[in-house]
Amino acid sequence: MANQATRIAVIGGGMGGLTAAIALTRIAGVQVTVFEQASKLGEVGAGVTVAPNAARVLDKLGVYEKIKALGAVPDGHGVYLDSMGNMVTDAAWEDSAKQYQNVGMYRPDLINALAGEVDPETIRLGHRLKSVEALESGVRVEFDNGVHEDFDAVVGADGIHSVVRKAVDQHLEPVYSGYIVYRGVIDASRLPEGWPMISQVWMGNNRHFMCYPLQQRNLFNFVAGIPSDRPLNGPWSGPAETSELAAEFAGDGWDPKLQHFIEQIDKTFWWGLFDHEPLTNWSRGAITLLGDAAHTMLPHQGQGVNQAIEDSMALATFLAEADDVSDIPEAFRRYTAVRMQRTAILQNGSRRSGAMFDAQYEFADLKKRDADIRVGRDFRRSAVFDYDAEKVAEKALNRFRRISVV
Repeated sequence: MANQATRIAVIGGGMGGLTAAIALTRIAGVQVTVFEQASKLGEVGAGVTVAPNAARVLDKLGVYEKIKALGAVPDGHGVYLDSMGNMVTDAAWEDSAKQYQNVGMYRPDLINALAGEVDPETIRLGHRLKSVEALESGVRVEFDNGVHEDFDAVVGADGIHSVVRKAVDQHLEPVYSGYIVYRGVIDASRLPEGWPMISQVWMGNNRHFMCYPLQQRNLFNFVAGIPSDRPLNGPWSGPAETSELAAEFAGDGWDPKLQHFIEQIDKTFWWGLFDHEPLTNWSRGAITLLGDAAHTMLPHQGQGVNQAIEDSMALATFLAEADDVSDIPEAFRRYTAVRMQRTAILQNGSRRSGAMFDAQYEFADLKKRDADIRVGRDFRRSAVFDYDAEKVAEKALNRFRRISVV
């Protein structure tokens, strides 16, 4: 950006907000301040997958090798299994060029790695956003602790409960999916010798179970999707008894190897699964959204964090083209126009994937479900993993330039 003194506030110090701070600083050349409501940066101790489409972005930002060294690259393709452990199809967790693979990351490790790439003087903890106000020139943010400050622009990376989202006149409430997930990690040394170092998904009876390695294969992540009405009657998450989880996959209808894995779990938490319909707009003036604040999605395609990382690259690419702070609203509009369709497709696709895993609706026909999962493997590689957020944004910029000339 021509004006190097441009100041941007990023609301939210999670994985999306920190990646945005890195991208905006290194690509757009602006001054970024990250505001996080918690007293320290951190994430719940569970896993997340850095997919090839996000790995490509992180590589261009110069942080991929650092992150990869902290994570776990699987021993090849993952597998989709039926409830008894019979193979349905393999899962090609790599891009077509085989340059990038899925990397299993322990969430605290990923947060720490990203935070290490951001100037600590620009991260302000203990700042819970109260309001965002568009000014005649710039944007004012006010926090519950009484602090208020003016910036040239604001990026809302403040998650599913986003306060910034309301400032762009998007008042959608999250929608409960009817499912909860049990999540957590176990020490890999507790697993039988020779346990596959790949992702595995068991599917059946309106529920599914996934596991994959993390932290240089020292940990294994697990996620179990279960139908429940519990989040409708109280909080959205909390600690759970491991016996509750074990009971969901007990009996002769489930693979004994899966049951043995579950027996090794000594601690778990549950989360309600929520998303919302695609928004009709992400930006208003010098205010825009990123990550879950813009496109909360179910986890069944593993793309929530990865789409936030893509957002960060696209946003920085469009903002780098702005000549002055007066150009920021147009840069945000262009960013929104390019990103909204991509994430809407994946929001809907994540719902569909969950229905397939759990044999719901038309996928109650298991032959149809299994056939669709096999077809989806190659589609995921080409449409999701091969996506280059920077190239897509640059092509869009060229189109916008031609339109401007005309």
